[in-house]
Amino acid sequence: MNSEKLINLFEAFMKKDDDAFYSIAQEIIKEEERKKHHLLAAQLKRILAENSISSNIPPRHMPPIPRDNEKGFKLLEVKKFFLSWDDVVLSKETEETLKQIIRELEKEDILATYGLRPKRKILFYGPPGTGKTLTAKVMSSVIGYPLVFVRFESVISSYLGETASNLRKIFDFIEKGKWVVLFDEFDIIGKQRDDPTEHGEIKRVVNNFMLMLENYEGDSLIIAATNHPHILDIGVWRRFDEIVYFDLPDKKRRKKLFEKYLKVLKKDKKFDITKLAEQSMGFSGADIEQACIDALKMAILNDRAVVSFDDVKKAVHKQKKKIKARKGN
Repeated sequence: MNSEKLINLFEAFMKKDDDAFYSIAQEIIKEEERKKHHLLAAQLKRILAENSISSNIPPRHMPPIPRDNEKGFKLLEVKKFFLSWDDVVLSKETEETLKQIIRELEKEDILATYGLRPKRKILFYGPPGTGKTLTAKVMSSVIGYPLVFVRFESVISSYLGETASNLRKIFDFIEKGKWVVLFDEFDIIGKQRDDPTEHGEIKRVVNNFMLMLENYEGDSLIIAATNHPHILDIGVWRRFDEIVYFDLPDKKRRKKLFEKYLKVLKKDKKFDITKLAEQSMGFSGADIEQACIDALKMAILNDRAVVSFDDVKKAVHKQKKKIKARKGN
């Protein structure tokens, strides 16, 4: 790291200029990656991610966080991330769709001259571990809007009528700024209204949510993510401007994922990434990440600066067993 960047980093920190601080920090991380100091770069990225919390957003720019009346829990979290498209591995079609959404938001004024509006209500669906939440963080970073993460465990209230009230508070909050709003595990409130196992409160909540979503005309990008699209009410689908499918990675993307997560250590001479990509068919991105983490730990705890092909093969085999258990096989 050169002395000028170090001085600028300290100045940004003392001035509490978060944008400048994180911009310089990102430059330093990229510099370390170019030097192939992958372990250090990964540690710096993790520190930034773990500390990108609401305290990094100046209070004068943020309205009070809404709370549940019943227990006083926060209904949402506000986080700021500094990621790029390189941090997520998606299909070409999916990435192009998402980048088009960002372009529409960036060129909103131009679209308005033609009487057009950018897409702001997006549904992400697909198997677990395919990058839906990570993609929301990336889009938040790229567009420059803080991420509002909705806490469903606090939204769903045991008191009749309170859940819909909680949702109203959330929509009131997001109308006061520009955010990327993530309703994760959206199927909790998006369940089919005619599901006989659900009581009337949930049905009313679904109706209220759809009405709030339909009437929303603010400047935020709203993303709902689900692993279980089959249980969503058909009326919910119609309220979104764009539906984006996240599939399990193909062989090419699995190879990229192994390269991404294993780059913190050198690899032995007989390493065969292509073979690993073949052996991990049916893995999600999260499954590959976990296998790589297990392999890296195996090498590091055995005082090795190199991760071996056998380390990763064992970790992939172990992950396969977990996947079978998860599926009940």
